[in-house]
Amino acid sequence: MNASPPTDVSLRWAPWWVLAFVALWPLPGPAETVLSLGAILALGALALSRFRGGIALLSHEAWALTTVLFFSYWLPELLSSPDAINPARALRESLLDLRYLPFLWLVAIAVAGERGRRITFGGLGVIAAVWTLGAIVQALTGTSPMYAALDALTRLFSDKGMCSASDLAALDRLSGVFGPCNLKLGLVLASLSPFVLHGAAVRFGKFGWYIAAALVGVVILLAGARAAWLTYALVLVFSGWRLLGWKRMGLTLVFGSVALVALGLGSPQVRERLERTTQAMSADAEGVDVALSGRTRIWSAAWCMIEKHPINGIGVRGFRKAFPACDPNPAVEAEWGKGAAYHAHQIVLEVLSETGVIGLLFWLSGVAMAWRAWRFASVEARDRARPAMLALAVTVFPLNTHLAFYSTFWGGLTLLLAALYAGSLLASGKAGTAPAPRRD
Repeated sequence: MNASPPTDVSLRWAPWWVLAFVALWPLPGPAETVLSLGAILALGALALSRFRGGIALLSHEAWALTTVLFFSYWLPELLSSPDAINPARALRESLLDLRYLPFLWLVAIAVAGERGRRITFGGLGVIAAVWTLGAIVQALTGTSPMYAALDALTRLFSDKGMCSASDLAALDRLSGVFGPCNLKLGLVLASLSPFVLHGAAVRFGKFGWYIAAALVGVVILLAGARAAWLTYALVLVFSGWRLLGWKRMGLTLVFGSVALVALGLGSPQVRERLERTTQAMSADAEGVDVALSGRTRIWSAAWCMIEKHPINGIGVRGFRKAFPACDPNPAVEAEWGKGAAYHAHQIVLEVLSETGVIGLLFWLSGVAMAWRAWRFASVEARDRARPAMLALAVTVFPLNTHLAFYSTFWGGLTLLLAALYAGSLLASGKAGTAPAPRRD
């Protein structure tokens, strides 16, 4: 007989690989190594399994959506390269990002089955919960034990630690496991919070959701990133109303907002950010720019770049080099200090300035395909994909400020969420069988 071995067994390690990648985010080098190795291993496994009933790994629809979402992100990079401000870097970035495609297939495969979803979604919730508890310890003691452990481990293999003494001295917010020179704790927790809240609600019901929401909320508040505050508020609204109902959710938000603001006012750093935010109510443009930490100046420069390069943009990661020529007020030191802005700090402006109208059209096509998949998915499919959908939606929410989506870290996080969404929404009910679409 020429029976093939079960193809689902060959990638049973996929959920654990995904979790290893996420757990290593505080260590960018090892995290990238895990990503690249995962892409290579996935390519090797898929090269065999695609000829041995590989559809058992992932439904046709999930293969297609994962691939489409990747190309809606990657093709703008490639098309921006020929006449970019820095053609060599733009082309290098686009070629390097090809590794994401097999890795995204691996991520989608990881959540295509019930076992994989349970491990992956549950594991993401546990990782974020551990980071949350570690940050609370830092808030109470002034020291992050997890960061200290990673820093000590780093020093075993290099001459210096993760951060310098000056970074520690300048720390003005909760940094957690990421450390004082990599202040992404609040933003990462906000994007991963749907998995924490979902897991708490499934295991402990409403009480578990309340406790998890409060703990994560305190850390995000003290982490100081106002973009994360808005992201988390969206998560609370869309996660809570399904569990609590609109009336209880409204009361919860009011009570939680009052409690968190009162708690935050006890922190000079949080109080300073709240005061800066209130300056946005001023009619004075300078006051608005101060409140937004110089964002209006960056956005003005981004519009300048869009006007000069409307078709395919200035090239991926070319914002820093193009900024001086578009700085609306070069004689005045910016709110962030000396030097050029690194990126547009807003997803639509980043896509338009770096990849042009062509890039925006590709991104919108990816959004349309993701929405169409959700629109025609069954109720069961929506329920199993809801944490990933919410995490992806709030991360790319356009009415917010953002990290650079074409950077290695934030781009990798966003693409990971996209693959989790595609793989879980269009998962096979059993090998080779796609979920029946909802007709309404």
